[in-house]
Amino acid sequence: MSRNAESTAFRSALEVIRAVEPRVADAIGAELTDQRESLKLIASENYASPATLLAMGNWFSDKYAEGTVGRRFYAGCQNVDTVEALAAEHARELFGAAHAYVQPHSGIDANLVAFWAVLADRVESPALKKAQVRQVNDLTEADWFALRRELGNQRMLGMSLDAGGHLTHGFRPNISGKMFDQRSYGTDPATGLIDYDRVAEAAREFKPLILVGGYSAYPRKVNFRILREIADSVGATFMVDMAHFAGLVAGKVFTGDFDPVPHAHIVTTTTHKSLRGPRGGMVLCQPELADQVDRGCPMVLGGPLPHVMAAKAVALAEARRPDFADYAQRIVDNSRALAEGLLRRGAKLVTGGTDNHLVLIDVSGYGLTGRQAEQALLDSGIVTNRNSVPQDPNGAWYTSGIRIGTPALTTRGLGTAEMDQTAELMHTVLTATTAGANADGTPSKAKYALDPALADKIARQATDLLAPFPLYPAIDLA
Repeated sequence: MSRNAESTAFRSALEVIRAVEPRVADAIGAELTDQRESLKLIASENYASPATLLAMGNWFSDKYAEGTVGRRFYAGCQNVDTVEALAAEHARELFGAAHAYVQPHSGIDANLVAFWAVLADRVESPALKKAQVRQVNDLTEADWFALRRELGNQRMLGMSLDAGGHLTHGFRPNISGKMFDQRSYGTDPATGLIDYDRVAEAAREFKPLILVGGYSAYPRKVNFRILREIADSVGATFMVDMAHFAGLVAGKVFTGDFDPVPHAHIVTTTTHKSLRGPRGGMVLCQPELADQVDRGCPMVLGGPLPHVMAAKAVALAEARRPDFADYAQRIVDNSRALAEGLLRRGAKLVTGGTDNHLVLIDVSGYGLTGRQAEQALLDSGIVTNRNSVPQDPNGAWYTSGIRIGTPALTTRGLGTAEMDQTAELMHTVLTATTAGANADGTPSKAKYALDPALADKIARQATDLLAPFPLYPAIDLA
């Protein structure tokens, strides 16, 4: 696409929107400005390509397409079949997967599809067997009671939240915590690393139906071969949530024991984050689970979003290009450089560094909570998110950590030298920020003090740092 074509496409789109609701058009333009001027260090965010963004704004949005390719509950889905089949084909080829299901609207939806697919495949009960063959009308009240008891009384073993796990891995605030009897494995208190012997011990004791690997805030590689061996030893289905690091798998930075696809029975992911696609989810699985996975709609999903599946097909095609592997490697190079820059300046990092796209800073060394640090950095033009650290004394709301990642800045073209400068800006802000107090004089976990002049200075320096690396340089909305 030419520079003029990109600029014309987005400028024209905003003109059409502005004619109906100018405030929406203004908000869209303001978001682009904010993203251009801020150091985006949220590990779960990225910048999708103009082609990916444009693939979402079209007539596919108007189609209902319940079912799967060639088996729809609505007529007129031949073009939806085309884009869904293309997205699934690109996913299979990119990840070397036997089967791909590209309908999930998010990572949470992808996980729900996976959980219910495993339950339907593994749980033995007469009521479930009737339900699987769609004889729902034949189910008695006793059958439904037995079905609820079977499906709601299974066990899941996954990484604890404070060690880097995710809410959708069986924790109470999420529906997965109500579906499963969940137990967590943590990390070694001394190193912050997964202790596989302890995971194996927990699996032998707990005997889960599902062993979950994957994370949202663990800064190291995971050995999926060992976790599969643990799952096999107790007869568990091994599921991996690779939402955060899918781009590193696609780009062949994570291979062998560190690539989950050859080892897991079922793998879930988002399509944004390090994969750099549209917001959405995806499930990859072994052939024996394919039929159950393909029942995701209407099992747990609403109607598929064909316009997003079209964007997934575009983004996955982009990820199959040779330059994506270079991008994925630069993500990790930048992450390591950012970690090293912080360490040299005295920051405390969980596990002492990183092997992947993210870094987890324990900001208690600066005398701050994660919430205080997050807001002080935002005041200074640096966008991050607070996150728990292992054995976090401040809990999941205030936290003691800041999670940062490099996928977005790497997309913009920043390199290791700029990561060191970013570390300097962050360290300056965190050092200059002090914890505040409540009205009664007690320490506050939310209030903080930071000289506004310093915050403005750092924000200007952040903008200057980004200036040689314009975001969407072909797009001019003026």
